[in-house]
Amino acid sequence: MTPKEILQKWIDCFNAADAVALANLYAQDAINHQVANTPVIGKTAIHEMFVNEFATSKMVCIVEHIFEDGEWAIMEWKDPLGLRGCGFFHVQNDKIVFQRGYWDKLSFLKQHGLPVENSDENPNT
Repeated sequence: MTPKEILQKWIDCFNAADAVALANLYAQDAINHQVANTPVIGKTAIHEMFVNEFATSKMVCIVEHIFEDGEWAIMEWKDPLGLRGCGFFHVQNDKIVFQRGYWDKLSFLKQHGLPVENSDENPNT
């Protein structure tokens, strides 16, 4: 499968809130790094992350653009509340080995009525 086809499966599983199917798209030692959060390492940890996220809020990925470049699929997205972001998916042997996402975590937390966490990493918060 091409990286773009893997990404389309990822979008379908994400929008169905199917953490098991999502995790199965990742390699055993994959890394999911949403830059607003600490990187999540390993298929099991990625599965747990999705289980927790889907239990916390309803999330929908509306694709604006998908691009493919070699082993990479890149997506620009929005959600029904107006949040926008982009994701980069490195695919090898039909599995996601690395994912990086850029989005505004503060806006997401506020839109979903979730608590804004203090961070020890940033003394200005």
